[in-house]
Amino acid sequence: MTADSSRKNEAKGNLILEGRERLSISGVEDVISFDENEIIAETSLGTMVTRGGELHVERLSLDTGELIINGRIDSLEYLGDGRSRGSFWSKLF
Repeated sequence: MTADSSRKNEAKGNLILEGRERLSISGVEDVISFDENEIIAETSLGTMVTRGGELHVERLSLDTGELIINGRIDSLEYLGDGRSRGSFWSKLF
């Protein structure tokens, strides 16, 4: 494994929460749904649900796996253990 690929793998799944108002997430593979109270994203570590108020997506780049959310962030939750692959919808049904 090269140093570049090692750094790329380390960057997957990082969360940076700044004052409960700005959340930066790496390792994002897809955004399943979003509204002002909840954002559901598929990440390299599993499905992540962000809840709060007045949430909006500042930046989304699926090429780099980066998602930045602004608003009042009340909670972050991973659904499942992150090991199973497959879409959010396939996990529901």
